[in-house]
Amino acid sequence: MPTISVITAVYDGGHQYLPDAYASLRAQPMPDGWAWEWLIQEDGRTGRPRTVLPSDERIRYSTGARGGAGVARTVGLARANGSLARALDADDLLTEGALARDIEELTRHPEAGWCISGCLDLLPDGRLIPGPYDPPPGPLPYAQLRAQYEAGMFPVVGTHLTARTDLVRAVGGWPALPALEALALVLICASVAPGRMVGTPGGVYRKHPAQSTAQPDYHRADEFAALRAAILTRLDALGNSQWRWSPQAEEGAK
Repeated sequence: MPTISVITAVYDGGHQYLPDAYASLRAQPMPDGWAWEWLIQEDGRTGRPRTVLPSDERIRYSTGARGGAGVARTVGLARANGSLARALDADDLLTEGALARDIEELTRHPEAGWCISGCLDLLPDGRLIPGPYDPPPGPLPYAQLRAQYEAGMFPVVGTHLTARTDLVRAVGGWPALPALEALALVLICASVAPGRMVGTPGGVYRKHPAQSTAQPDYHRADEFAALRAAILTRLDALGNSQWRWSPQAEEGAK
C-alpha cells in the first residue's frame, strides 16, 4: 500500500504536545489506497514521550543518542517504509487535508522531487497568522528560494516539506545543525530536484519560548553566521558537483 512516512523528532519535555499532533494526524483524510505511518524518534533515551502516545499500530517509536532534531529525524528516516516523507514537529499540527494535498501534488507532478505548503503561525494568544512571504502555488525554483534566504525573507517553513523518501536519503537527510536544519533540507532538495508550492497551508506552527529559534544562541551574530555558512557552503558544493536527482534514476536503482 502506498504510504507517507510522517517523521517527528521529540525530546523529553517537548512531548506534551504529541497528543495534539496525533489528533491532527488521525483526522487526515487520505487519497484512495494511501496510508500514513508516524515515526517518532526521541532525541534521547528516556522513553518518557512514549507514555503520552495512544495505542495505534501506525505509530512506531524509538529512542537514540542526543544529537538535535535534525539528527533524530535522519535516524527516524532509516525506519521509513513510505515512498514519501514529511516532517512534523512535535509541537506543530497538520491542517485538514494536508497529507492528501501533498500526495496529490506529487502524484500529478512525477517530475517533482518535493513539495511544500504554507503555514499558519499559532501565537500564544491563540491567533492564527499566515506566513508573510508565502509564494503562489506552482513551481518553486531553487534560485528564488536561495535569493530569498540570502535576503532574510525565506518564504516557507521547512518542516512543512514533503519529499520523495529516496531524495531525502540521497542528500543525507536533515543536516546536523543546532537550528535551521529543516530550512536547510528544503534548500538542499531544491538545489538538486524540481519542487512545487501547494496553495493551501499544510500546518500550524506553534510559537513558544522553548523553540530552538527562540534560544539566545540562535540570535548571536556569530552563531547565526556559522549556521548560514554551513548551509550556503553545502549548497555551493552540491551545485559544483552538477548532480541532479531524477525519478528515472531513482526507479532504475530499485
